[in-house]
Amino acid sequence: MKILHLDTNHELMLNQLNDLGFTNHEDYASSKEAVEVKISDYDGIILRSRFTIDKQFLDAATNLKFIGRVGAGLENIDCDYAEQKGITLIAAPEGNRNAVGEHALGMLLSLFNKLNKADREVRHGQWLREANRGIELDGRTVGIIGYGNMGKSFAKKLRGFDVEVLCYDIKDGVGDANAKQVSLEEFQEKVEVVSLHTPQTPLTLRMINSDFINGFKKPFWFINTARGKSVVTQDLVDALKSGKILGAGLDVLEYEKASFETLFSSELPEAFQYLIDSENVLLTPHVAGWTIESKERLAQTIVDKIKAKFC
Repeated sequence: MKILHLDTNHELMLNQLNDLGFTNHEDYASSKEAVEVKISDYDGIILRSRFTIDKQFLDAATNLKFIGRVGAGLENIDCDYAEQKGITLIAAPEGNRNAVGEHALGMLLSLFNKLNKADREVRHGQWLREANRGIELDGRTVGIIGYGNMGKSFAKKLRGFDVEVLCYDIKDGVGDANAKQVSLEEFQEKVEVVSLHTPQTPLTLRMINSDFINGFKKPFWFINTARGKSVVTQDLVDALKSGKILGAGLDVLEYEKASFETLFSSELPEAFQYLIDSENVLLTPHVAGWTIESKERLAQTIVDKIKAKFC
């Protein structure tokens, strides 16, 4: 079988696939149109998020047997059409779930203790102790929306704290020893921290909007390490201004490009400028699952799944 690699990955991927007898070709620069011309020669493709795999691309890929996405989500692939064509879809949420769980916890603790703000002030000669008095996580109720690989990882990280962890998911029976699954009504009544861990689907697009936010009984802290387009940024900003949301840790943004590699090609939206200027907002560039260790685990997960299916 011939595999076309469209993004660079950990070296173990090419090495192990070669050892398994696959023929591996690399093309990290050609346009999507140029790849479409030759894609019929390949049985598999492996990519991160370089471009969208749509119907036109899939129609050109007449011999394609699998698509490996070196990441958790598959929103850059027309999954329904691929499956209609009998193409196996392979993702690797197991590969970076630990990284995401740690990043979410780090963002939350940084917000609670004003670490980012305090660091900037000390670097500028300001020693403002009372203004940087933090709050503690113990004793609070943490809510996780989406209790799959990523949500479960975050819940596991919370075991060392004296907190109640609730989860809400459209699937039944996903709760475990680390999080109690509850209805949306109970979730919105009790939680003080909301961490989002859902994939990007039609159900989750613009899910965190003013109606959803105002359904919570208590003001809450918000963490998003999932997908930016699940949040209406202007509604988030309005909630930050009103105090309904006490602070936000955002690893992803509504304005991201589909490749996740770049942000803006024009001037900043007003809502994003507010986030930039806010002391109770922490921003990172879609790197929650982007660690040294996860790069290796993601590659290994893809190789293991290809081996299990095709060897």
